[in-house]
Amino acid sequence: MLMGPGSTGPLNARLIAAAYRDEQEATDKVLRLGSAIDAYLFASPVPYEFARKAGVLTMPATYVPLGGASLHEALLRATLDERFEPTRASLDVLGRSDVVEAYSEVDLPVDGIHVHEELTSTSQLTSFHEGLWRRKVTKMAITCVRGVAERLEAIGVPTMRLRPTNAGVRSALQTAGLLGAHHRLEEAQLGVVIVDVPTLRDSTRRSTPRYWRDELRLALQRLLLQEAHRINATAHPVDDHTFMVTATRGSLVSATEGFRQPPFVERIKAELGIAIEVGIGMGRTTQDAETHARAALSRAQATRQSFAVDREGRSLVPAQRAPQRQQTPEPLRTKGRETLLRLSEKIAEEEGPLVVDAENAGRMLGVTPRTARRLLRTLVEEGLAWPLPPNRTLQPGRPRQLYRLIVEKIDKDKASR
Repeated sequence: MLMGPGSTGPLNARLIAAAYRDEQEATDKVLRLGSAIDAYLFASPVPYEFARKAGVLTMPATYVPLGGASLHEALLRATLDERFEPTRASLDVLGRSDVVEAYSEVDLPVDGIHVHEELTSTSQLTSFHEGLWRRKVTKMAITCVRGVAERLEAIGVPTMRLRPTNAGVRSALQTAGLLGAHHRLEEAQLGVVIVDVPTLRDSTRRSTPRYWRDELRLALQRLLLQEAHRINATAHPVDDHTFMVTATRGSLVSATEGFRQPPFVERIKAELGIAIEVGIGMGRTTQDAETHARAALSRAQATRQSFAVDREGRSLVPAQRAPQRQQTPEPLRTKGRETLLRLSEKIAEEEGPLVVDAENAGRMLGVTPRTARRLLRTLVEEGLAWPLPPNRTLQPGRPRQLYRLIVEKIDKDKASR
């Protein structure tokens, strides 16, 4: 936790300790710390490798090296102690090339050394050292793993455990500080999300009541404001069918699963029954980010492969490809789509609006208003209609519940056949 003697000054960061008795516990410690960490610094390559192989490292990470100066220090102590013979030794975790280099730098022969480079379990590493020692191939063990050192000492194997030097700790702390600062800068990049609503864009070409478009636009803005507040962002409308969300790269990473899923799409589809198109762009200014976001939106509309670009205009992570449509018109077989198809045909004949209530729908379908009300609710559940605010009048009785039919989905189904 300290930079050690000879430090030029304190590290400009808050250090959080996560102590453990066994290096394999490092994985659990990383999971417990979560995303509150800007960079991880492990005490040696051993816990770092356990955490890396477990796939829990979501932030920049480094470790205090045990080769180089640490190995030189261990070899010096071994040559000064008659119990050890470093020219006939077994070593673990370190790379053989690093070991050979360290031995050569202090003019020690390497013919009698044996290196187990791969990080395995404590019992396997112990067996590696113990087997060589019992066969009298080696006379000592040099290990990076605390548990291995304890087991070997218990059975009488001359053992030396590598420990980091103060200089190594200071250097690793500085590296971790730089990694954390760079990560902060990356996460703080300005990001803009352009949300385009095809339903609103296309409805201006149809005889759709203006109040319906206004209600849908308000509902969309309310949902986007809620989502923006959740990720510490802002949202506002740009025009009749477009919205802009301004955020940081860090907040967008969490909202998009690392730019693998476009944001807001699922919730808006589930609650409003409409599809949206999204483009994300990064930039040094809001204008740059918006320009890149609009380019990403155009690219996503054209290719369906990428919805986010960085501040240099390059794709971040390709979006998952949408499954290919089935050749058979399976969507039209559902009861809701059959109802929508019949209503759309009647509306086309009468040249009426796309907004109906239970009474009008019942007349068109030849059923009672009660049955029509149930059918309209089914359309809403399947995302084929949008319930509008009740049409309140001065007359007594229940106000009329209006529904806007989303006939665009019928057009898309016909086009896919």
